[in-house]
Amino acid sequence: MALAAAACSSSGGDGDSAHADATTTTAEAERLTVLVTNDDGVDAPGIDALVEGLLGLGDVDVTVVAPADQRSGTGDQSTEGVIAFEETTTASGYPAVAVDGFPADSVNVALDEVLDEPPDVVISGINSAPNLANLVHLSGTVGAAREAVRRGVPALASSQGQGEPPDYASGVEQVLAWLEDHRDDLLAGTATLQIWNLNIPTCPTGEVRAIVEVPTHTATDLSFEVVDCTSGLEDPIHDVDAFVNGFAPLAILDPELTGVPAP
Repeated sequence: MALAAAACSSSGGDGDSAHADATTTTAEAERLTVLVTNDDGVDAPGIDALVEGLLGLGDVDVTVVAPADQRSGTGDQSTEGVIAFEETTTASGYPAVAVDGFPADSVNVALDEVLDEPPDVVISGINSAPNLANLVHLSGTVGAAREAVRRGVPALASSQGQGEPPDYASGVEQVLAWLEDHRDDLLAGTATLQIWNLNIPTCPTGEVRAIVEVPTHTATDLSFEVVDCTSGLEDPIHDVDAFVNGFAPLAILDPELTGVPAP
């Protein structure tokens, strides 16, 4: 159930046909395969915005497999035994598979039942609230990415700062920027097998400043509701510091020790 932009080719004489076939084969070999999942449910606006953004690239194949309903805060819990799933659509009508289970179950159903071969990358989200600091322990968005890495597929967990409404357009822009930066390695199979955790603020004024790679803050009882995207801070020290100062923090998470930066 992959979604793909149609490839265009022209035909003429035999030479033109052979050239078109070679071009098509090359183009197909270079297409990126992306599994999209989340923990907010398959009909959530964040996953819908992400899928639309990915399809707009025109050179990706997108498969959507996500929980049938809201499963936030479930970490990487999984279901024993048979897991029910059915075909459905996202909010805008993109083909999808709805899984009666947790985000991690959705990844396993995709890899075991839906896809013929593993994707180049799993992108989880875009979540409807940030997953920073100690929240990564509980996040189903991160839990899905963690399960993907355990199954051998690099994964990005993506989350959007709260707002009325959340600025998913900015979130999509940053996810696509990350994907462009890592595309060659993902296609070549040389990308590091790890969890990237990306959080994008919803700016009350100004714009998201940039993606910045920082460690995950280990403190608890933190507030990241007040965001200043016009801040002059240049060198944030951890994900919360970056987020509240208008950056999109990108942290590397250990697949077994969530919330702790990988060595």
